[in-house]
Amino acid sequence: METSGSIQASLSGRYAVALFELARDGKALDAVGESLAALKKAVAESGEFKALIVSPLVGRDAATKAVAAVAQSMGLDPLTANFLGVLAQNRRLGQLPAVIRAYETLLSNHRGEARAEVVSAYALDDTQMSALKQSLKARVGRDVAVDARVDPAILGGLVVKIGSQMIDSSIRTRLNSLAHAMKG
Repeated sequence: METSGSIQASLSGRYAVALFELARDGKALDAVGESLAALKKAVAESGEFKALIVSPLVGRDAATKAVAAVAQSMGLDPLTANFLGVLAQNRRLGQLPAVIRAYETLLSNHRGEARAEVVSAYALDDTQMSALKQSLKARVGRDVAVDARVDPAILGGLVVKIGSQMIDSSIRTRLNSLAHAMKG
């Protein structure tokens, strides 16, 4: 589990800690978390939004205006909207995905949860996700917040990372192990 100290070591971590502290003081931890989850989804699904945050060709003022429009259209909370403006003004929008991950870790730590990154070959339904969370809770001894993503290349099974622990039950890894064993 990452601690606040190790998170602060990176630039994105410092931004995340600042946002977290402002949200905590303003009693807006959940609102900011929901807004950041929406932004995370937008980065993953919208090529235009991803291009906006990573392009060095977008100027400071244009980026600030663009993120203000995005924040308004997405209905983001005011703190997150202002935070996006700060990132744009400081030419740090490219740090947004890392800031979101660091914020999620801080929020999980604050709630006493462990955080797990789960990769599956296909999207897990609510029943499967619930069973996975219960299984992980039994393994680590506390509630687990799951950050799930889909990667068809693993063919089947799951790859779960909790802190520095990794559990790889993917079919791809099993096939690779079998192929390596057969080479002798």
